[in-house]
Amino acid sequence: MKLIIDARFTRTTHHDGISRFTSCLIEETAKIADVTMLINDPAQLRLLPDVPHVLINSPLSPLEPFVARKVNKLGPDVVFSPMQTMGSAGRKYGLILTLHDLIYYEHPKAPGFLPLPVRIGWYLFHQMYWPQRMLLNRTDAVATVSQTTKDLIKKHRLSRKPVEIVSNAPAPGAVPRDASVAPEPTLLYMGSFMPYKNVETLILAMEYLPDFSLHLLSNIAPQREAELLAQVPTGSTVVFHHGVTDEEYQDLLKRTTALVSLSRAEGYGLPLVEAMSVGTPVVATDMPIFREVGAGAISYVDPQSPRAFADAVKDLAAPGAWHAASAAALKRAESYSWQSSARQLLDLAESVMEKRT
Repeated sequence: MKLIIDARFTRTTHHDGISRFTSCLIEETAKIADVTMLINDPAQLRLLPDVPHVLINSPLSPLEPFVARKVNKLGPDVVFSPMQTMGSAGRKYGLILTLHDLIYYEHPKAPGFLPLPVRIGWYLFHQMYWPQRMLLNRTDAVATVSQTTKDLIKKHRLSRKPVEIVSNAPAPGAVPRDASVAPEPTLLYMGSFMPYKNVETLILAMEYLPDFSLHLLSNIAPQREAELLAQVPTGSTVVFHHGVTDEEYQDLLKRTTALVSLSRAEGYGLPLVEAMSVGTPVVATDMPIFREVGAGAISYVDPQSPRAFADAVKDLAAPGAWHAASAAALKRAESYSWQSSARQLLDLAESVMEKRT
């Protein structure tokens, strides 16, 4: 089987969630299948594995609806896209599209890095479900990263096609932290600063955690940073890192008390798995997707209660509590690997090819 994976949403300087998902999945799938990747910028190759590639148009190009004309010439049996927007008119191959989550139906503001016309279209698209159905029903199968999203796709009748899980996983090569070294009194947040991420509650909770500092790791717009700084309680320590490298992130993860998230909506929660994979405890929102990802290895709290969050952090200081949480995190992280995800993708691709023959 000749499998093509669309890597055109890969970043050029550092990974975001979709970019890392694509890169890691390509790397592992290429070990067990004939894989070619599509790119639209040679700079993307810096963050992609050494796998055969073809340069075509951007996925945001006006030519995208007709991209299948170019892909047909490559002779694939199946094409996998990590997004649901890949053009398909006139395709002669099996197609798998991915829907990671339904967050933007509840929070329709588009990511700020997208061009203004795309952000406007994004907002309008998420005002109703029928456009999503049109996208997903033109494929042969739909992939998603969690059972929670799979259930939501079924609930909202978003596709008549088979829906299967191709799971997310932590970055490969994670090395567990030294459990004999006491954690530093820090808390880490890795993620965007969009309103639904609820970073405000994390900041407000620092009033009840005077011995801890909160570290916000991601890039942030100056205006948004000013908004959050205005909410820092007097005497509390909140540090904005304005982005960290993968190496810095791993170092911080291995020294902190916990990774934290009080997000009100997620499609998966990759930072949680990244933290667990090195044995770092997690304190996070009590909601279905985080329960699916963390099972019994995470401390779950009400995302609207700064005090409940602070109490959960303090509970980690009880005798033996932190080490027990660290061990549980490592055990849970064993459930996720890119090798398993690659096998899931290949099994789905083979089923698509069989149905088309």
